[in-house]
Amino acid sequence: MLKQSLQQKLGLKINPLQIQLIKLLELPTYQLEQRIKEELEQNPLLEEVEEKGETDVNEETATDSGEEFDDDYQEGESEEENDLRGDDDFSLEDYMTDDDDTPDYRLNSSNASKDEETRDFVFSQASSFRENLIAQLGTRPLSDLERRITEYIIGNIDEDGYLRRDIENIVDDLAFGAGIEVSEEEVLRLLKIIQEFEPAGVGARDLKECLLLQIQHKLNENPEHKLLQDAKAILEECFEEFSRKHYEKISRKLRLSDTELKQAIDEILKLNPKPGGTVADFSYGQQAEKIIPDFMLDLVDGELQLSLNSGDIPELKINKAYLNILEQYQKDQSPKNKKDVVSFVKYKLNSARSFIDAVQQRDNTLMLTMTAIVQFQKQFFLTGDETMLKPMILKDIADITGLDVSTISRVSNSKYVQTWFGIYALKDFFTGSMQTTSGEEVSTGELKNMLKKLVDDEDKKKPLTDDELVILMEKAGYQIARRTVTKYRQMLDIPVARLRREI
Repeated sequence: MLKQSLQQKLGLKINPLQIQLIKLLELPTYQLEQRIKEELEQNPLLEEVEEKGETDVNEETATDSGEEFDDDYQEGESEEENDLRGDDDFSLEDYMTDDDDTPDYRLNSSNASKDEETRDFVFSQASSFRENLIAQLGTRPLSDLERRITEYIIGNIDEDGYLRRDIENIVDDLAFGAGIEVSEEEVLRLLKIIQEFEPAGVGARDLKECLLLQIQHKLNENPEHKLLQDAKAILEECFEEFSRKHYEKISRKLRLSDTELKQAIDEILKLNPKPGGTVADFSYGQQAEKIIPDFMLDLVDGELQLSLNSGDIPELKINKAYLNILEQYQKDQSPKNKKDVVSFVKYKLNSARSFIDAVQQRDNTLMLTMTAIVQFQKQFFLTGDETMLKPMILKDIADITGLDVSTISRVSNSKYVQTWFGIYALKDFFTGSMQTTSGEEVSTGELKNMLKKLVDDEDKKKPLTDDELVILMEKAGYQIARRTVTKYRQMLDIPVARLRREI
């Protein structure tokens, strides 16, 4: 039997605008640009502003903007509910505001002239690493069968220039995959031909073979070169000792003086351990991803000036053509398609308005957070001296801005600031702290810098061990454990003492 009853519940809900804002906060500048373009494709009521006027840089942030946007969204939500009951309450004036043509979130001005000619730049794409090897293959007198086998071997060479597959496996693949019966000796013979190609060292199966191929390539041009002969002997007879930097064993075994050993090792160190990279790095598709700073911090007349880098982010406004269509449908007395059209346009209008507001609130939040970071680390940004970085955690900035710690974390993630002395990731400014022997609080960044300085100033013939680094750090006033020194050394990509040793 059905019964009716009253029940009270306490719950927490996030409205769609806040969800959208959270997602936008995590995006760096270049991803925000792509996100806006996707929204332009999905929402026909959003469009770009074609003519860009000059506007001043807006560095003020509104701490109570989130409440205003929440109210706007709730009003839009109630209007949608009223629309389900009838269309008489709908007013186009809610969307025909003066700021549609010039969005509030514009933070930069364009100095480009309207008459300036735009030019398209054509980028030429370099040949890939494997294409370069196949092109060299055309200079060798090989049969069609030999060419097919050689091309298959080239296809198994990785981007570093190494053949990391066993010859036996290649023979099996050719037999079962391509129907080609070939012996291991024949595959090795063709591999030797590939190892004669440029760049020297390509087609090697390990590091030792790669370095020997490059040394042999130099010896072919200068067979009587004593240093090259010594370098080849070191690689052939003492490669394990060389990799472990046991120089005394090499010197005794090959009967080389310290000078001869040092010159031969210097010759080896000039070789390229990844020969494939010399070609792959010039390929258009292999370029490294560029960092686009989200903030610009300049020092002008001793004062720090912060601005948000909007990049090529398009300006948005409401497409008034759809508003005119909506107005015509409202005047139309035929109720056949009126409700569907009005409902669709109203939904897209609310979505467009919410997206523009979310972008504006994102920019305000970013500026508010970065302004707090600049004020907290003002001495560092004024001098550029990393020793001036103060210990700072997410909660410190959250207390200053009044924002949640999770919001500060989203803002600092994948964001960069371009200062007058370099580009830094925002997360680099958040460091832990420890006390010195004098009771002063120092950041972990200062400890890393001190550790790096000690390693840079050490005697390379007798590099400092981690235990010795602990003693020197304590003498400098930093109480630090050995495991912490090891952790910071690894974070700085500093090898152990044995591998830092030089002759």
